[in-house]
Amino acid sequence: MPTTSITPPPALHPYLGARHELLWTEADAFADEQVAPRVARMEAAPTRVERKLAELMGHRGWFAVTVPDNLGGLDAGHVARTVLVHRIACSSAAVAAILQATLIPVGAVLNFATDQQKQRWLPGVANGSRLLSIAVTEPGAGGHIGGIETTARRTGNEWVLTGSKVHVGNSHLAAAHLVVARTAEAGTSTSTALTAFMVESDRPGLTIGDHRGGLGLHGFSAGRLDLEQVRIPHDNVLGDVGQGLDVAQSSSILYGRPNLAAVSLGVHEMAVATTTERLKTRPRYNSTLSDLPVLRDRVGGMEARLRAARILAYQAVHLLDEGVSCDAELINSKYLGHQLALQSVQDAMELHGAHALDRGYLLQRLWRDIQHTYTPAGTGEVQRIRLADAAFGTAHIQWSERFTAKTAWAQPDPTAA
Repeated sequence: MPTTSITPPPALHPYLGARHELLWTEADAFADEQVAPRVARMEAAPTRVERKLAELMGHRGWFAVTVPDNLGGLDAGHVARTVLVHRIACSSAAVAAILQATLIPVGAVLNFATDQQKQRWLPGVANGSRLLSIAVTEPGAGGHIGGIETTARRTGNEWVLTGSKVHVGNSHLAAAHLVVARTAEAGTSTSTALTAFMVESDRPGLTIGDHRGGLGLHGFSAGRLDLEQVRIPHDNVLGDVGQGLDVAQSSSILYGRPNLAAVSLGVHEMAVATTTERLKTRPRYNSTLSDLPVLRDRVGGMEARLRAARILAYQAVHLLDEGVSCDAELINSKYLGHQLALQSVQDAMELHGAHALDRGYLLQRLWRDIQHTYTPAGTGEVQRIRLADAAFGTAHIQWSERFTAKTAWAQPDPTAA
């Protein structure tokens, strides 16, 4: 397996300050020292949830990379979270998925919680003692938010939640889940019919289904929550009653899509590195496979896609840190990031021949893992529809405008040489 430790490519220098480069180095070292030695074990036990690496990342404060320092966070911004997810994904997309899955509800808390709620939920995220999940998808509705059937009924100063959620990232690690439920009568517009709630994992009536390993991302749990008359206080409402659609959509665009772009980028990078290493060392015709023009042509296509995906991923979050309206760029980074990586992984499989099919070989894992960045935060069809809306000028809330990033994130790093 090629090493994951590289210096940031020169093309990323416009987006990276001294602090970003330090995080890049720190993440690479963590990946080499902590993640890589555990990958074989994770692959051999797909029904086992990886807890130790989540704990180690928590101790480093990475789940709170965008959380203000007065709440214990790193206060480092959106480029910084892309650096962390990207670099970890080079060693393990599953471990990167653990990191990114909690960053999504953290973003929701930052953007919609009251000051008191932030003080309640975020310090635990910052020290790694309280991870979060977001639970929107349902067995019958899938990702169709308007079809949500989980209900929340108010009784006095409490809410009673009943329903089921599936594909909940970090379902078995989270101490609390951000659950979006229906709070209005049938026929009410989805824009006002849903509400977001923070539901602690130990609430009576909340059941977390057994972890079942998926096609890829072995070690990452994306399970099922069943809520049967779960009572929570009104203080656990995140945002206003009826604002659940906004909570879900903004978190998906501002956090979910760029996070998945970063996961795809890590997988993509390793597919290219693994292929070039193989071709350089495989003898053929008194030379190596890397000297054959037909193979160099294929690798050139992979390299072109990788460079495009890298710029898409980092430019989008750089714009977010700058406070520029960039919803379409965030959406596009996820959409094309997956598409480009998928094609390069397929090319890598073909260029390796039968060797790629060996169970213990890296490429098989990359092929399985890249399948998991298509559906979450909206399928390719969803992304293309939103991009078409941008082309036609169809009005949508621009979440990147509404939740402008802190100015400090966009300023030159005073520690930079």
